[in-house]
Amino acid sequence: MKFASLIRGLSIGMLATLSIFASIFSTSLAQEIDYPDAFDEPMPLMSDALGDLYFEISSDNEEAQAFFNQGLQLMYAFAKQDAARSFRQSHLADPDCAVCYWGEAWAWGSYLNGAMTTAEAPRAYFALQEALKRIDSATEKEADMIRALSVRYIEDYDPEKRRIQDEAYAQAMAELAEKYPDDLDLVTLYADALFLLEERRGYRDIEDPNVIRLHGVLLSVLDRDIRHPGACHLLVHATESTTQPELAAPCARFLGNEIPGASHINHMPSHTWNEMGLWHEAVRANTLAWHSDQKAAIGEGFSTYPTHNLTMLYYAASMGGESAAAVQAAKDLAKLNRNTAMLSLALVRFGRFDEVLEIDQAPNGEINKSMYDFAQGYASLKMDDMDSAKAAAADLNELTETTTARFRFHDGADIVGTMAGILDGEIAWTEGNIEEAAEAFRRATDYYENLNYDEPEPLPFSPRHWLGSAYMALGAYDNAEVQYRQDLSEHPHNIWGLYGTQQALKAKGQSDPVIDQDLFEAFKYADIWLSDTKH
Repeated sequence: MKFASLIRGLSIGMLATLSIFASIFSTSLAQEIDYPDAFDEPMPLMSDALGDLYFEISSDNEEAQAFFNQGLQLMYAFAKQDAARSFRQSHLADPDCAVCYWGEAWAWGSYLNGAMTTAEAPRAYFALQEALKRIDSATEKEADMIRALSVRYIEDYDPEKRRIQDEAYAQAMAELAEKYPDDLDLVTLYADALFLLEERRGYRDIEDPNVIRLHGVLLSVLDRDIRHPGACHLLVHATESTTQPELAAPCARFLGNEIPGASHINHMPSHTWNEMGLWHEAVRANTLAWHSDQKAAIGEGFSTYPTHNLTMLYYAASMGGESAAAVQAAKDLAKLNRNTAMLSLALVRFGRFDEVLEIDQAPNGEINKSMYDFAQGYASLKMDDMDSAKAAAADLNELTETTTARFRFHDGADIVGTMAGILDGEIAWTEGNIEEAAEAFRRATDYYENLNYDEPEPLPFSPRHWLGSAYMALGAYDNAEVQYRQDLSEHPHNIWGLYGTQQALKAKGQSDPVIDQDLFEAFKYADIWLSDTKH
């Protein structure tokens, strides 16, 4: 590891010399701990990519203050390694800054998207010890922050038992939030500590006392600063899987620009917009995030989860009928991770069947490959190759019965079963058996309903779109309306559900002005026309 930048920011004289010797001694200890390769280079200060959030520290060193602010913002943006590097640069600029070491220790800890690893634990513990050594030079609040963090880290860390430390840390942060109620960052960190005690994935009960408490702490921050990026980021996650995702909408309107060069902050509003069915807003948020991901390659942004940003972009665009954005995002995703599954599904969604058949590189992974195989079979059917379609359907049905694979948070069989049912139904319909097609689509819907909460969902379409179309063809317009309205309850304002509902009502000699207006608004951004909800 290179520590040439160690002396940056130090004044001349004996005090500086003593600080250098102290830092060199600490460095020799740190060198026994493994750090990522990025720590061999100084972290740049990227002011143009940052927002206005400022946390005043006791250091008189301007560089230490600037890097501390950068570290804080990047942790709020879940750019964990860049945050740790920024805090490292902060205490290299001022080796006597206790709270700067607190920052690095905090950054290495567990956060919402991942528990602290056994590799990160020694880094966190070492940085905390350095903060404790300097605690007498800290302000009262900074010393309280360091002491609160000291219950979080132990020398012999066991990830399986981390809840013991997490509970102690949450209690310590509760006391800090009570002592410093006007420090919105400390109150946000209290909420973060509470969130770590909750299950990260799955649906949340809006009436759960723990959820109510978490929401209350976060809203207490946002009531005073609607633009606080840390509190809003957490509130989006704390509400997205509840029945009231709109609770985060007021702050989400600002969030994407609060740390303008951090792709994950750019992207985060889309979690709320997807749940509310504001598909174009989600497209724009993820487009901005993808821009920041690309800027990071030239040192003008911070990239976090770029494949997630593209997947959310392709999904939202698919639901909103923005085919160009969906397909382009899926193409970029395929270039980035060599996974052609999402590109194949996007092309099926928009009826570009000849282009599906041009994709000759199957992805890795059983479920990803099943998506590719489904798309190949579906496109073959639409291009009059029934034998290939039936062969693909047979393989998918067999895989449904045999697979034990997982796809993110889902049983792979539920995803494969959904696709198998859709393809079986299309084959039956093509052969003139619409009743059999409807039964296959019902089977697909049953599998689909087993899927867990996810952002985004693993498929960019619902089998209800096919089932509704089958009911329309059978003249069962009431049943068709039920399917489309159910789809709209699950995916508000999606263009396929709106169009299907409108057509079902029209077939019954009825209309719904709310549906008509929603569809009119949806077509402002869609670049397709519809004659069917299947494609």
